[in-house]
Amino acid sequence: DVQLQASGGGLVQPGGSLRLSCAASGFTFSNYLMRWIRQAPGKELEWVAGITSDGYSTYADSVKGRFTIFRDNAKNTLYLQMNSLKPEDTAIYYCQKPPTKGQGTQVTVSS
Repeated sequence: DVQLQASGGGLVQPGGSLRLSCAASGFTFSNYLMRWIRQAPGKELEWVAGITSDGYSTYADSVKGRFTIFRDNAKNTLYLQMNSLKPEDTAIYYCQKPPTKGQGTQVTVSS
């Protein structure tokens, strides 16, 4: 079974940084496109960033230039480096092997 466990969330002030991690298991991680998605309170799921098996990355306009997605295939781990965080980035963040998403991690940006 595909298992995806995100971690690294927390409370951070506006302008701060966090790095999320996602430990993947149950499939050959290096072969698959992976994504980060998020869900803010009262809103629908939103795609944040994606990375192909060979490392090509794409970003939602709302996070471009602030967030970086990367992967370590040797560790079966996906990452999301989040800088210059804004209150509107507050959400539960999930990693996804489309269409499967794992357990999320809460990110709260507030002063």
